Amino acid sequence: MLFRNLKIQLKRIIPPFIRNRLRMKKILISISIGLLFLNLSAQEIVKDSTTVQTLDEVLVKSIRVDADSPITHSNVDKEEIKKRNLGQDIPVLLNYLPSVVTTTDAGAGVGYTYIRVRGSDASRVNITINGIPYNDAESQGTFWVNMPDFASSVESLQLQRGVGTSTNGSGAFGASLNILSEAFSNDAFAEIGSSFGSYNTQKYNVKFSTGLLNEHIEISGRLSKITSDGYIDRASSDLKSYFLQGAFVDENTLIKALVFGGKEKTYQAWYGIDAETLETDRTFNPAGMYIDEEGNVQFYDNEVDNYSQDIYKLYWN
Repeated sequence: MLFRNLKIQLKRIIPPFIRNRLRMKKILISISIGLLFLNLSAQEIVKDSTTVQTLDEVLVKSIRVDADSPITHSNVDKEEIKKRNLGQDIPVLLNYLPSVVTTTDAGAGVGYTYIRVRGSDASRVNITINGIPYNDAESQGTFWVNMPDFASSVESLQLQRGVGTSTNGSGAFGASLNILSEAFSNDAFAEIGSSFGSYNTQKYNVKFSTGLLNEHIEISGRLSKITSDGYIDRASSDLKSYFLQGAFVDENTLIKALVFGGKEKTYQAWYGIDAETLETDRTFNPAGMYIDEEGNVQFYDNEVDNYSQDIYKLYWN
């Protein structure tokens, strides 16, 4: 009874507007606590464990690393390659990457080209195309001259400096270069490209795609021709290549058949010269040199390499 009287007296003493403010605060605190518990309950009920990861097609994951992997690597996508692709081989296009040094016989980035990573030569740089080793079985190097303008058919590539994650043996001591060929296209297109450079270097190519026919089948291809006189005397190159692929795409299936190859005819230019000749005639090429019956220095017109190479691949994902 005493408490009730005290409560009545307090109500009479405290002004009405203060009592209203206290009442509103009490209501707001109750609502906030209710919403907090409601939110915690909703989080427990709607906890989403689904994660979405977009994968590259035709890719053996064991030979590529992610951004947080403790392996020094560089990723180069299709758009970056396209900006630099003026006809030179892939090693020259990667010359700007850390620890990469490239050389070319002809001096123009066309013809015979070589790559070194961290000082290791091409026999210790493991090259894979869609996860399959491409290094030559005899020399362990890669003859890029046999696949001119292949950069125009590359979707992306990853260069791992050092041993990396390669599954293909000692060829990866210096580095691993994993190349992913061009993906299928949903839309049809046709494309003609050309570029011109020093020493009469020229590149022409034609690309096409049918797009997905009946939402399942795509056929695409490329034809390329590259010629160059070269910086070194008679270091000419006459290169032709093709790339053809057929793809079948379903909800959870991808089947791709690839056929690509190249035909090269290059004048030999890999011989070195001494320091004295370098000072007086730095483009001198001793390949094909002979002395005629009158004692004059002459050079053979056909001191050339003349090779072709064709590759067939079938993928089923």
